[in-house]
Amino acid sequence: MEAILVDSVQNSLRHFMHHNAIFVCERLCAEFPTEENLQLLATSYLRNNQAYAAYHILKGTHMAQSRYLFALSCFQMDLLKEAEAALSPANDSNLEIPNGAAGHYLLGLIYRYTDRGKIAVHHFNQALSIDPLFWSAYEELCVLGCAEEAASIFGEVAAQTVQKQHILSSQTFVTSSEDINQVSFRSLEDRSPGQLKSANNSSVKDATGNYQGTGGPSVPINQSLNCASSSMSFYNTPSPMASQMSGIAPPPVCRNVQQNPASTSSENFPRSVVNTTLQAPRRKVLDEGKMRKISGRLFSDSGPRRSTRLAGEVGGGTNSTATTSTGNGTNHSTKHLGSSRLSSGGLRSVTVRKPQASAGESFDEGGRYEAFDDSRRSSRASISASSFCDTSSAEQDGGTMSISQNACDDTRVHRGAVDIMSLWRLLGEGYRLSSMYKCKDALEFYQKLPLKHYNTSWVLSQVGRANFGLMDYFEADRAFSLARRQCPYSLDGMDVYSSVLYLLKEDMKLSYLAKELLSTDRLAPQTWCAMGNCYSLQKDHDTALKNFQRAVQLNSRFAYAHTLCGHEHVALEDFDNGIRSFQNALSVDSRHHNAWYGLGMVYLRQEKFEFAEHQFRVASQINPRSSVIMSYLGTALHYLKRNEEALLMMEKAILADKKNPLPMYQKANILFSMDKYDAALEVLEELKEYAPRECSIYALMGKIYKRKNVYDKAMLHFGLALDLKPSAADVATIKAAIEKLHVPDDLDDFL
Repeated sequence: MEAILVDSVQNSLRHFMHHNAIFVCERLCAEFPTEENLQLLATSYLRNNQAYAAYHILKGTHMAQSRYLFALSCFQMDLLKEAEAALSPANDSNLEIPNGAAGHYLLGLIYRYTDRGKIAVHHFNQALSIDPLFWSAYEELCVLGCAEEAASIFGEVAAQTVQKQHILSSQTFVTSSEDINQVSFRSLEDRSPGQLKSANNSSVKDATGNYQGTGGPSVPINQSLNCASSSMSFYNTPSPMASQMSGIAPPPVCRNVQQNPASTSSENFPRSVVNTTLQAPRRKVLDEGKMRKISGRLFSDSGPRRSTRLAGEVGGGTNSTATTSTGNGTNHSTKHLGSSRLSSGGLRSVTVRKPQASAGESFDEGGRYEAFDDSRRSSRASISASSFCDTSSAEQDGGTMSISQNACDDTRVHRGAVDIMSLWRLLGEGYRLSSMYKCKDALEFYQKLPLKHYNTSWVLSQVGRANFGLMDYFEADRAFSLARRQCPYSLDGMDVYSSVLYLLKEDMKLSYLAKELLSTDRLAPQTWCAMGNCYSLQKDHDTALKNFQRAVQLNSRFAYAHTLCGHEHVALEDFDNGIRSFQNALSVDSRHHNAWYGLGMVYLRQEKFEFAEHQFRVASQINPRSSVIMSYLGTALHYLKRNEEALLMMEKAILADKKNPLPMYQKANILFSMDKYDAALEVLEELKEYAPRECSIYALMGKIYKRKNVYDKAMLHFGLALDLKPSAADVATIKAAIEKLHVPDDLDDFL
């Protein structure tokens, strides 16, 4: 009963019928309340996203698998201390972490979310050393910024580890199969001689009934071969009566016997059966004359038969070489042909045909038949001895073949492991460089991938992320579009894709993406991030904030959703909640540079320039190639009256991304504050080529010409700035500057 219920639960889990698995497993645990069955029930609850139920079931259990499942349920419930205690009990240091690589990975996540990054790195490395194909552990190392070069992680040692694991799993499977066959063989050995005899008779009838071509159901080839090769009792059991086998040619049972083609014709045999070492005998209905001819051909050139010599010795005969009388009255002697099984088969087929005995002859006949029976017993002894030799020689040949086959399999497995590791190296190095924000180098590694791997959803999403880091939003849009074409219902990277469309101001495409994601999965945080970006683009910041908060509610460890909430709070000028949201993002991922950047922007607007400088500097250390972060760091330095450092930072920002107009504008602004008007005008003239419709450029040029007392050019540039339709606040500022055009700046500041 227990085995049936366990099979039912496992079958339901395999088919994702989690509710049915829970119901059946509850019946199982009620009837058989063992810890293994409780593990199965907890697994069913976890598969059904009911971590609380699994938590209460497994609380207080001690087995390794139970501790792992309990820790997993605690992790899903954010009970990180209990999860850590379950995986690595402090009171017993001898207990190993359960489930190998998976246990180390889960413990690494727990340490990471409790701000113990060094210990987390150790466990992620342990997971990779146990299983080099554990990609999620490598991703976490990249996120923590502690991943080494992929060539050192996915190298030759990793390939050997994968090969050993594969061979070990294959040997375990083969061993289990051999155990099953051994159990079946022992069950045959434990049977009584009478049962073996009846089983042998039925197997002979089945074997001789195949391939006769005269109707009747035929056994499949592989089935007949398995029956013939696995059952050694077919040849060791007592022979059937002579009357049953009189019309059957002796079966060719040993592969090293040279047979006469006339007796083993293979015209009607399948090729696979002809080439095997064991062939099923054929039944033919022959008359007596043909049978005599066949028997004569089989034993015409053979020497004295070992079985008949033994029969003569046991029967008290004086001749050293006994002769057998065939059906045609001729005497033929047979020699041992290297197979006692063939001799046994010949003995069974060669019979003495005699008339019915009279009453006076019964005693002699009985004695003769007793001698014949004794000879059969003796022949069985010789059969067993010689069959051992044949079996040993066959095992030697089979051992040679198995060694060569194993060597070939090992070479194939090693080649496959090396190929996998070479693929992992490309993917790993690209992902590592992307995590370090070396996006150009990452794209070069992704380009080295084979086309069939490059055109997959995950790789194209990573290409889109890299282009997003390079601020090449058009290429990012193209890569994410291809990723959605490859897998329309994948949610990986869709939060970043929605931000790309937000920055490109593609409101129609963003609305369509949000609708598609909503129809795909309403419980995914990526869906609500896309919805929030859609409303934020429409300047509906309240609704956008609610959508981002919904994403946080669905996954509290989704750092990007916390960051987007912070930006919406800042847009609503709720700086305290904005700071809190950015800090929540950093508690999930301390290397989330967007959250550090958001904190810097809040402190910059609050005129806390020292705090802003710190936040921007940390963000720049995480992402040293971001032109935007360097620009705002230079701005914070400028407000701190450190203009020389600010100019150096702006130069770095311009070199990092020449297409970004922000650092050039900030450089011109710093030069203007340093009274270097001509240098500032040169920078602005160059900037007009990159951003000809940016009103702030013309407004700053108007201020510079006003400082130089060139009022006509100042008025011209103020008018150009108004023509570009700036925001309402900028319009008021420009109009105020026009009204005070002829007022000196000193008096303007005083007024």
